[in-house]
Amino acid sequence: MPELNLTGIFYPSFTSNTAFYSEADKSCIQYTVERLLTVETSAIKPGMLLGKIQSGKTKTFLAIMALAFDNGFDISVILTKGTKALTRQTLERVRREFAYFYEQDLLQIYDIMTVPSGLTGYELSQKLIFIAKKQIDNMDKLSALFRETYPQLTSKRVLIIDDEADYASIGFRRTREEGIRVNTTTRQIDELRRTLASSAFLQVTATPYSLYLQPDDIVIQGVEFRPVRPAFTELVPVHRDYIGSDYYFERSTEEESVASFIYHSVSQDELNILHHEDRRRFKIEECLTSTAIQALRSAICNFIVGGCIRRLQDEHAAKALKKFSFLVHTETARASHSWQERIVATLADKLSDAVRGDNTLLQQLLTTAYEEIAASIGVMDHYLPPLGEVLRECLNALEHGWLMITKVNSERQVEALLDIEGQLRLRTPLNIFIGGQILDRGVTIANLIGFFYGRRPQVYQQDTVLQHSRMFGFRPIEDLTVTRFYTEPAIYDAMRRMHESDVALREEIEINPNGPIVFIQRDESGHVIPCSPNKILVSRTTTLRPFKRILPVGFQSDYAIRVAPVVHEIDSLLEDACMGNDFEEPFEIPFAMAADILRRIETTLIMAREEGYEFDWEAARAALRFMSESAIDPTKRGKVWCLVRTDRNLSQKKASIGSHRIYSDSPDTTRTESAVAQRVAIDVPMLMLIRQNGRDDLGWRGTPFYWPVIVAQQNLHTSIFAHETMA
Repeated sequence: MPELNLTGIFYPSFTSNTAFYSEADKSCIQYTVERLLTVETSAIKPGMLLGKIQSGKTKTFLAIMALAFDNGFDISVILTKGTKALTRQTLERVRREFAYFYEQDLLQIYDIMTVPSGLTGYELSQKLIFIAKKQIDNMDKLSALFRETYPQLTSKRVLIIDDEADYASIGFRRTREEGIRVNTTTRQIDELRRTLASSAFLQVTATPYSLYLQPDDIVIQGVEFRPVRPAFTELVPVHRDYIGSDYYFERSTEEESVASFIYHSVSQDELNILHHEDRRRFKIEECLTSTAIQALRSAICNFIVGGCIRRLQDEHAAKALKKFSFLVHTETARASHSWQERIVATLADKLSDAVRGDNTLLQQLLTTAYEEIAASIGVMDHYLPPLGEVLRECLNALEHGWLMITKVNSERQVEALLDIEGQLRLRTPLNIFIGGQILDRGVTIANLIGFFYGRRPQVYQQDTVLQHSRMFGFRPIEDLTVTRFYTEPAIYDAMRRMHESDVALREEIEINPNGPIVFIQRDESGHVIPCSPNKILVSRTTTLRPFKRILPVGFQSDYAIRVAPVVHEIDSLLEDACMGNDFEEPFEIPFAMAADILRRIETTLIMAREEGYEFDWEAARAALRFMSESAIDPTKRGKVWCLVRTDRNLSQKKASIGSHRIYSDSPDTTRTESAVAQRVAIDVPMLMLIRQNGRDDLGWRGTPFYWPVIVAQQNLHTSIFAHETMA
């Protein structure tokens, strides 16, 4: 590795704030620049800076630019997502961070679309930063700047930083007229890299799946396209105060943790109602009482109460009072945004009217919200203002215009709403934003304590859906105690599976940066076969990794007349299989028997599909087959450990406060069944069969049933399993 100049003009000043740039940050920055100086990162193999969503990627690549300037680079080009809002946000950030160097005439900063004509030799001799959107006109202007206007720049050393790299750098689109085509922007980026005599290319993303999971070569309509594949990957350090997907999709399963209070389910019926007006299903004048929008009404009330509680807490602690935000993002259609704005505005008006009239219902709604939020605050033992004080603050907020509702569904609207730092400006103590795709990534929304999400595409793309998660970022625990996330169970499950893939990929990179991940898909017969990674990019996937659990959640047992005979058959099968021994210890069974038991159980459980709960039984059996056949010891292949537990009494749904109640998801417990799995399931997967008594008073139908849990073995290579693929 070259000896880096760490005492130049830019880098020491840039990273002097040790509270902002830790030693881990500096190591990441220095390693990345070392690699950019020594590793070929042209058209085929860029460097990769892999961070988490809203985790500090921008500050890291700006410091990388500073260190690169001190080590022979003359120009930096930042490619942003194709929105004016994000370009402005990036431009303002760059101007702010490099202000000292600009004032000292050491550096010039330009939006590519507003570069002044006739730059002088004096200006061109300085360090240069160009910011361009990944759009055709911006990229054409950038190319012309280097090729035609100032061709002398092509001989300089250029660092190209592709921010949100997955957005345009992998570009395929399907049109009815042309079939599959490579995105124009993708070709332009590739051509720009080839124009420069000396360049380095760094991609920055939190969702690298479309970059890592590409085929080795692509030929489309006879034209070869060389895909972008990372030459090296550097992970951006994660600050201890960062709140990401692990908090929302892992720690949320820990009972009595603050995270366990965050998720609230929304029915598909309610999301459909929010799509367009249909007075047969919902009358807007009944928004305060109608069960059709129960989740949205609860969400708005929780936001009002949560925001007021946080302001009272800050006042109690003699801190500056903050303003808070709530985001509704369920549709891309503008007509839906207008309808949702009408609903929320009508709801807000009726709540405000109730302050001055009969406020019995208002008091009930706010009290229910207070009780829900008080439970999560109590977990942290933080100061909780008395109910009476909170109600007075909420009534004051509603009466005096604290609640502001803003529809945001165009670039022009976003631009008008940005503050001087390029973030959405919070004008009042309580701000509700209703929007679509324009808010999906990049644009920062400060102090977000409520997120009502309902985007459910036909196919979930990992590098798109996770980027919608505006609730990720640096969050004080005080805000998290009042934060709530509302979505349909199927969407939540898809996001959870994406989180698992994200964790697995990062762990593989940390352990072995160049190591492969196994990609498999289910064929029509239910078997699993290896597949090209690009085939599962747009698939429903499950990440199989050591001790991964696969189980149905969100169901009701069928009636006794149908369930009892099946349970009796399974009882007999298990008694024979364990050869007269009790069920205290696990025993081995053939995969075929495990699959047969799962098929029988499938007929006894009814998934709550109307509420968004689904379970792919065939995929579960195919995954179990794959894991069983993956045993390192050939003599163990085709085997499955079976652990049976009987006489269990788990409620169908977890304990609830107010309207917040979700289905139970842990028939196995960490201290007992999971401990057995981690002791026994080393080379062979385990099938847990938890026999529930199914009592009426626990929400079931008064008959015993089996609840299956599949557990992956310890010695399993991380694999991404596609349930179904698209042609």
